[in-house]
Amino acid sequence: MGLAYGIIGCLAYILGLLSTGVAWGGWVVLGLGVICALVIPRYWRMAPRSRVWLIAGVIGLGASLYFQSRVPQPASNDISNLIPVRGNRQELVVNVQGRVESLPRLTRSQKAQFWLRVQTVVRQGKVAGDGGQPLAGKLYVTVSSLQATGIHPGQRISVEGSLYKPQPATNPGGFDFARYLAQEGCFAGLRGRQIEPLEKSAGWGWWMIQQRIVRSHMRWLGSPEAPLVSSMVLGSRGVDLPYDLKDKFTQVGLAHALAASGFHTSLILGVVLTLTRRFSERTRFVLGTLALIIFVGLTGLQPSVLRAALMGFGGLVALLLRRKIKPLGALLVVATLLLIYNPLWIWNLGFQFSFLATVGLIVTVPPLTKWLDWMPSAIAPLVAVPIAAYLWTLPLQLYTFGVLSPYSILVNLVATPLISMLSLGGMVSALAAVIWSPAGSALAWLLKYPAQGLIAIVDGFSQLPGNAYAVGTISALTAIALYALIGLTWLQPWWRQRCWLALLLGLGLIVIPAWQARASLFRVTVLATTGQPVMVIQQGWHTALVGASNESTIRVSTLPFLQKEGVNQVQGAVFTQTQPLLPAGKIGNQIPVKQLYTPSVRSKNSPQTSPVRLEQESIPTHQFARIGGIQFRQLNREPTVLEMQIGNQIWLWFDGASPEQQEALLATGTLPKVQVLRWDGRVLNPKLIAALQPKVAIATGRSVAPDTAGQLQQRAIQLFWTGRDGAIQWTPTDGFKTMLAAKDNRPSPL
Repeated sequence: MGLAYGIIGCLAYILGLLSTGVAWGGWVVLGLGVICALVIPRYWRMAPRSRVWLIAGVIGLGASLYFQSRVPQPASNDISNLIPVRGNRQELVVNVQGRVESLPRLTRSQKAQFWLRVQTVVRQGKVAGDGGQPLAGKLYVTVSSLQATGIHPGQRISVEGSLYKPQPATNPGGFDFARYLAQEGCFAGLRGRQIEPLEKSAGWGWWMIQQRIVRSHMRWLGSPEAPLVSSMVLGSRGVDLPYDLKDKFTQVGLAHALAASGFHTSLILGVVLTLTRRFSERTRFVLGTLALIIFVGLTGLQPSVLRAALMGFGGLVALLLRRKIKPLGALLVVATLLLIYNPLWIWNLGFQFSFLATVGLIVTVPPLTKWLDWMPSAIAPLVAVPIAAYLWTLPLQLYTFGVLSPYSILVNLVATPLISMLSLGGMVSALAAVIWSPAGSALAWLLKYPAQGLIAIVDGFSQLPGNAYAVGTISALTAIALYALIGLTWLQPWWRQRCWLALLLGLGLIVIPAWQARASLFRVTVLATTGQPVMVIQQGWHTALVGASNESTIRVSTLPFLQKEGVNQVQGAVFTQTQPLLPAGKIGNQIPVKQLYTPSVRSKNSPQTSPVRLEQESIPTHQFARIGGIQFRQLNREPTVLEMQIGNQIWLWFDGASPEQQEALLATGTLPKVQVLRWDGRVLNPKLIAALQPKVAIATGRSVAPDTAGQLQQRAIQLFWTGRDGAIQWTPTDGFKTMLAAKDNRPSPL
């Protein structure tokens, strides 16, 4: 019975942490504990007593309160307090002295990024502080890769640059930069211009061994094979793996191969225990524990690494005591211990995926292996492992990203032998590199062809059609229902014998709501972008795209939104740039475009950049063209002016224009009266506003010209701008809504 009490207590603690995702969630858990105390013992004689359920409810409430107490908050002397809340758009230039907390890593923009612990802040020649108290805190620093050369953890440096506050997600499906930094206890960023080391060295650290291994692999193996092998040893966080290769691994469902996890721990302990099988249990325990400590030290205190290391340590303890370990119980204890250490990890995706995949391996692989008994005994487990991990992580993946990898199971089966070879070989070469660097390089060179083979497999699967199919994000209730079905299939023999029924119900929970939502959908979304503007028009099963065509905007803003919405094909794209960047006739090289409209059609003598056949036409200037139920035409080319009929409204797409160009447009007399005006936020001629007579004006920029904002206010024209409001969405029933306003009204765990 004591074991049952422990299980209930651990589950209550985890449920209490999960309840922080909703308002008053901890009190809801307490209420559930009271209800269980009143109901369960009455109908289940063997159940724990009422007080156990009451204590469980109290534990859940305490967990939610503990979580809130651990949520990072900027201190009164945090450096982020220097940044004005609103109004001042001038650059805040400071000189920050502090200690480096991480090795510099390359970002997608090829900048070097590292964490800096603030010690002194100098602004305008004076030391900044709060009432005599020096400023402190943590900074997310980005500098040029050349400036970051030689920077390492523990070193004191001085960085001069501009201070800024991170932004929350401004688009549906976008990256919440502010939340990501807040989870790390950071509330400000610094765009560095100049770095001056104040110390040449800061002594020994794990980073020295990391760099020694990475350099040893790179010496004879080259790129991208060397970063791939190094990431399989140290994890992708510790290695600058090219982002295009990392994206392909994620796309085909092999992201776990680049993350230090239980697979690597199993390899390490398997090798150590095999080599020491003639030694005593105590010696094997000591050597195994030492190997785990070294592994954690090299990869860092990541949730998935700590989970794998603690479970491995539990196995070593069982070996020492000559006792069997219950994997599921050990996993529950490890999860509870890690969440006591850091309750914020409950919302860490690495933590969630790691534990769910491990649960799948523990509870689903054995029955799957029996079900696959018609296969050779050596192959059945290899097939069961990726199926189990995929099944248990799929609902979370759909809830978070809305994208699934149809070839994930197959590519895991094909790639697993190479992944095992590279992981084990990489560890051996890493150990040799620590002892003698040339030996590590020579051993790593033997992995060149296996690494190239794995890259070729990943590249081949990433080119297959439908390799990343967007189904759209599912709701939290749908994800919970899917896990309930998985749990019933695991626990109940009746459901286990009818797993096909659970599969059909799961597909229905995903497909039917998505089909109903898309069938009745009519929505216009103006995305918040830092460069060219983007507008997405969704009507039923048809999706149209207007605006930006550059790679950065597509990758950062457009593609995540389309994937979140479950869009796998764009019926038409209207690009206002002369030379749109559309690789392979697809958005982000993933979502095909059926019809493309540009200011001018490519010449027949121009080289083709893509073997894919793509219908491309000039934007019509007189008669309307149609994409689904949307009609549009070009009223002017320089600057670009598009008239769009969306439903019963007329929208005008108006790019920036000089005062002379605006006067010329007015002189043509062809500008229609519109309901919605989209422009870049710069000054508009009052006569132009009077001619258009819009009801709503949307500025796609960080700010709006004050004179124009005043003119719009005088005419009672509703004004939105993406720099303040984030993405702006319109539907016939709800009218206009803004992303940041909607987010402010939604409870968040952080």
